[in-house]
Amino acid sequence: MDTLTFRLPLGVTAGITPFNFPAMIPLWMFPTALVCGNTMVLKPSERDPGATMIMMELCNEAGFPPGAVNVIHGAHEAVTFICDNPDIRAISFVGSDRAGRYIYERGSKNGKRVQSNMGAKNHGVILPDANKEATLNSLVGAAFGAAGQRCMALSTVIWVGESKKWIPEVVARAKKLKVNAGMEPGADLGPLITPQAKQRVLDLVGKGVDEGAELLLDGRNVVVPGYEKGNFVGPTILHKVKPNMVCYKEEIFGPVLCSLEAESLDEAINIINNNPYGNGTAIFTSNGATARKFSEQIDVGQIGVNVPIPVPLPMFSFTGSRASFLGDANFYGKQGINFYTQTKTITQLWRSEDAEAGARASTTMPVQR
Repeated sequence: MDTLTFRLPLGVTAGITPFNFPAMIPLWMFPTALVCGNTMVLKPSERDPGATMIMMELCNEAGFPPGAVNVIHGAHEAVTFICDNPDIRAISFVGSDRAGRYIYERGSKNGKRVQSNMGAKNHGVILPDANKEATLNSLVGAAFGAAGQRCMALSTVIWVGESKKWIPEVVARAKKLKVNAGMEPGADLGPLITPQAKQRVLDLVGKGVDEGAELLLDGRNVVVPGYEKGNFVGPTILHKVKPNMVCYKEEIFGPVLCSLEAESLDEAINIINNNPYGNGTAIFTSNGATARKFSEQIDVGQIGVNVPIPVPLPMFSFTGSRASFLGDANFYGKQGINFYTQTKTITQLWRSEDAEAGARASTTMPVQR
């Protein structure tokens, strides 16, 4: 008796991608789907579809079969079409909480597999024994890079014990960052994606101040010469933030660092585990035992030890968890292969005595003998 298991393609799959990484996120999706034998319908963000179209030109030049990967454009109607189309077997999504829940619920009701990466509130925990220079540079880069418009931004810092003495130096380093149009030489962070996104960031910063946070660095009134009407917000730091504040509970998605203090590592762990999101977190320390304790007790899908943005390499998987993810198979790596394939198992029995005349029927389960 032999038992064999095969992983087979699903058929037609779909990918719905966000504005903030218009090349990287599609590359999480359609290459894996195609390698597994599927075709894909890709819907890029309506705000910046150009990168996807460039990749489609490259696919044509590389000799991809016609129809292997397809692109549709649009907003809500295009998303609903993907969720409802009976030919589409699986949907990959990266984006906001609201859209992610809608796609997961509607797609699942229609019998589709769905993997939905959504919002985040990623914490950096700073221990007093951390390498000071490396830690502060990592924190500033991870908090304000891409103008904070990334789901793995280190948007929240928890200073444990005496490490809070380093706060003025973080403010000083953030002040040195250059705000400019992204294509201008020397720019450290560019604009937000829309005027509405800028206004939302400004409102959340203002709400934080109203609720009692200390505004250590205010980037709300930054003006970039030559781009006076741009959607720019400079590096902003809110200190003495509390978990009940709106600026802490919501993903700001802008260049805003929320700063909290904790007396101990246990308190920091408790703060993070009480936050609903579970995309990523990082601890900065020179103590291996401290790092191990943090890694074991923290309820977050991706953990960095002295690594500010712990996005796994492609041979692993992007394993955000809790309110940051809906689905049961994560992106790329082994889990990505599992998501884009289905399992077929064959059990076969070949016995010479079964071919003999007079063999009796058996009502027992077949066994390997």
